[in-house]
Amino acid sequence: MLSLTINGKKTTVDVEEDTPLLWVLRDTVKLTGTKFGCGVAACGACTVHINGEPVRSCSVPISDAVGTKITTIEGISDGNLTAVQEAWIDEQVPQCGYCQSGMIMAATAYLKENPTPTDEGIDEAITNICRCGSYPRIRKAIHRAAKQMAEA
Repeated sequence: MLSLTINGKKTTVDVEEDTPLLWVLRDTVKLTGTKFGCGVAACGACTVHINGEPVRSCSVPISDAVGTKITTIEGISDGNLTAVQEAWIDEQVPQCGYCQSGMIMAATAYLKENPTPTDEGIDEAITNICRCGSYPRIRKAIHRAAKQMAEA
């Protein structure tokens, strides 16, 4: 049995120590907002935060997550939309929507460290893949969220 803290709640899971965090979140804990995309940490659909840092959960063995604070898309807010989520809606970012939870997690972590983003900084930091190519709207939403956060 492994003890985890996910979205502020303690939970125990009975899985092999090399099971990827993604599968523990989706299959064991039933938090399905984190998506499987590629399985090799390239696309970012599975991005979650571990101790506030964005990670690709498909490449993190669950044993590495023990003793950390894991935040998924389900736990990113307190019930109200975050500035990033509001900007995503306002800028109509999603097309198919598959990459969006990972994108939002990556953008949230980026804005925490970079409250005044540039297009170049966004392009460098947000390496998640959007198959629909909504990158211009993603950049616009990140700028909008940064502005909203600065005004708050």
